[in-house]
Amino acid sequence: MEDGKSTGPKAKWWSRPTAGGTTRTAPDEPIPVEDAAPTVDVTGATAVTEAHAADAPPQPPAPEPVSSPPAPEPVASVAATQAVAPLHEPDQYSTPPYGGPGPWAPAPPVQRPVPTPAHGTPVPPQYAGTNGAGIPTSPAPGFTPPPQQPQPQSTQWLQYDPWGAPRQPLTNPGPPLGADGGRKKNRRGSLLVGAVLLALVAGGIGGGIGAYIERNGGLTQVELPQTGHNSGGRAPDSVAGIAASALPSVVTLHVSGTTESGTGTGFVLDNSGHILTNNHVVAPAGSSGEITVTFSGGETARAEVVGKDSGYDLAVVKVTGVSGLKPLPLGNSDNVQVGDPVVAIGAPFDLSNTVTSGIISAKDRPITAGGEKGDGSDISYVDALQTDAPINPGNSGGPLVDADAHVIGINSAIRAADSGSSTEGGQAGSIGLGFAIPINQGKRVAEELINTGKATHPVIGVTLDMKYTGDGARVGTKGAAGKPAVTPDGPGAKAGIEPGDVITEVDGRRVHSGEELIVKIRAHRPGDRLDLGLTRGGKDLSISLTLGSATGT
Repeated sequence: MEDGKSTGPKAKWWSRPTAGGTTRTAPDEPIPVEDAAPTVDVTGATAVTEAHAADAPPQPPAPEPVSSPPAPEPVASVAATQAVAPLHEPDQYSTPPYGGPGPWAPAPPVQRPVPTPAHGTPVPPQYAGTNGAGIPTSPAPGFTPPPQQPQPQSTQWLQYDPWGAPRQPLTNPGPPLGADGGRKKNRRGSLLVGAVLLALVAGGIGGGIGAYIERNGGLTQVELPQTGHNSGGRAPDSVAGIAASALPSVVTLHVSGTTESGTGTGFVLDNSGHILTNNHVVAPAGSSGEITVTFSGGETARAEVVGKDSGYDLAVVKVTGVSGLKPLPLGNSDNVQVGDPVVAIGAPFDLSNTVTSGIISAKDRPITAGGEKGDGSDISYVDALQTDAPINPGNSGGPLVDADAHVIGINSAIRAADSGSSTEGGQAGSIGLGFAIPINQGKRVAEELINTGKATHPVIGVTLDMKYTGDGARVGTKGAAGKPAVTPDGPGAKAGIEPGDVITEVDGRRVHSGEELIVKIRAHRPGDRLDLGLTRGGKDLSISLTLGSATGT
């Protein structure tokens, strides 16, 4: 869009008048023409000037001083001036820098009117002002300021400076772009660093306080609520009441011999110091070993074997010089019913005064234990009470008591998960199948051991075939060492038992093996009368006999 502007050649912003040229005349002033004046090719002069200006770096135009019109010059100077063409065409729109003052034109020098000093007073050099860019300016060469008329001094002109402070641009340039933002960023960064440091310090202090509280239980002493002390009384038939009543009568035995040692349990029978335990507990002592008894209160004493019997797996030892003994009352095992609560006390794995509880899970359970010697002399036959109260190695010989804290059995064997029924010489743990010798049998054997040092065994006077695999106990065809299988004039012979008979019942209870028949007979005393059922040649017979007696070992 032309907008009515000239379409001629545009002025070049980097063009400047050459130094040392003549003064340019105003465009409106008529130029006189003289015939004798030489002509100059304007086009050529302009080209040379532009080429010269193009080689030189652009220079800012010298400011034109504001002054009165120049004095008239000689005609020769005017003629020379008229012969030189202007460097640029006049700009009818007055476009800077060759038109009138514009936003890019340099500011005129500052004129400070001052009063004319008196004659003879030295005048300081004229103040050099600054242009809009802060560059000092000075009068043009050859410029002589006009004489100043004397003016009265005025403080208003001396104090007022419309162009600002000396040697400074018209506008006071502020800090570089982004300087304030930098300070704000620095201030913001400092605040951020301070906040991080404060958080770290606070976290360290909090962590230290937390660790102190965790290790020391808090900054203040903590007292937790607790129930007050009571008298400690328990119902007599509770486990705690039963244990409190029975524990003072239970002892721990430590046995050592020449080749082996062991630990077991026993309980006090009377004030004389007799203690009942298992035979396999004292067996390691042999004939010259040592037995030490430790009471529930921690007192210890030496003990001696009074008597023992491997067939019943019972033994009695005695301590001397011990006072304050508390015998444990004996109950009646015939009164026990399946499901009755019981408590077992002993020293499993040498942990003395251990109490476990359970029930009677079965009665009249025939078991055999021992047999390590191989000749059958150490095998015990027990018509046992079965209990689920935990029994472990070390419980052997300890009491199995009822709800009245009366002894109803002597803990003797356990059923191991991998080795079958055995005495607790093995190290298998309890699987809830423990066996106790009924106290009725134990009482009779203990009395015999205390009185005579030996126990008697009830017998029927026959030799059994232990290899028989049928149902029942079969009488052998011949006895040991060539003797007859039925002892002459023995209880069996008198009742009519013959070799090869199969005994199937004892007092109306079924018998399935030879071991079970021995257990049933051992559960009675010598002299007791038994009713036996047997089979002979496919016929069932019933006989009665009176048990005989044999001395055990």
